[in-house]
Amino acid sequence: MPLNIPDKLPAIEFLQKENIFLMDESRAMHQDIRPLKIALLNLMPVKITTEIDLVRILSNSPLQVELELIKLSTHTSKTTPREHMQAFYKDFKHIVNHKYDGLIITGAPVEQMPFEEVTYWEELTGIFDWARTNVTSSMFICWGAQAALYHYYGIPKYPLEKKMFGVFRHTKNDPKHPIFRGFDDLFYVPHSRHTEIRRKDIIKVPGLKILSESEVSGVNIVAAVNGREFFLTGHAEYSPDTLDKEYKRDLSKNLPIDLPANYYPDNNPESKPLVQWRSHANLLFGNWLNYFVYQITPYNIEAIG
Repeated sequence: MPLNIPDKLPAIEFLQKENIFLMDESRAMHQDIRPLKIALLNLMPVKITTEIDLVRILSNSPLQVELELIKLSTHTSKTTPREHMQAFYKDFKHIVNHKYDGLIITGAPVEQMPFEEVTYWEELTGIFDWARTNVTSSMFICWGAQAALYHYYGIPKYPLEKKMFGVFRHTKNDPKHPIFRGFDDLFYVPHSRHTEIRRKDIIKVPGLKILSESEVSGVNIVAAVNGREFFLTGHAEYSPDTLDKEYKRDLSKNLPIDLPANYYPDNNPESKPLVQWRSHANLLFGNWLNYFVYQITPYNIEAIG
């Protein structure tokens, strides 16, 4: 896909080395089509890494996508250079009157805090409410999924005895659902979290459907019946070395951490990680863009909502 992203975004140079087809704003202006407008609210601390992961995976589609990076007005990132944030991100308050074909909200390193104690909770819940009238379809990832399920449906999160960490096998509960077009019977997803949502709470809500699960890592994909909201507890977008970096980072800080499950060959952290999730991750995001954004969103973007 010709993914239209801001000129000089660091992800451009990084991903061109991987032969990813990207298009900067200057070139996109000369194409006479309406691209899909996708907003990314990036709550992860190392924002450039998350940008690279999501730009990479959004590029695997014939559709042209215009990606807009959004940040909270009430929170300042301490781990990403201010110059980067000023150059490439827009405060939510400056785009609140805009419409988007799709919205992605990432996880955040606050999952062990009660939702209401997160400093930017009020602004975030305002964005959740805004999305329902200004976005065709939204995808929430990891803590972002937990937060949205809690706000929209009252689904609680629960602490885990130890971090859910590794790559786990999943099955489809609804194999004919369009989000799974092209999937194998079994597929793998990376997880890295200290909390979980539970099946027993989700099945009580008529508007929610559990699309996929794992015997080990539990609920994986939850969808609102109308296809306008998808909640992902794992990190299908992760790069091959992300769990490796997290593991070695925690070791260097003397934090309690197990080897990521089903990740290193022979459980040897000196070995190159075994990648088992990338093809299904590309299908997941491609199917979302096609069947739940492109096929549904109106041509006149102002008609969204």
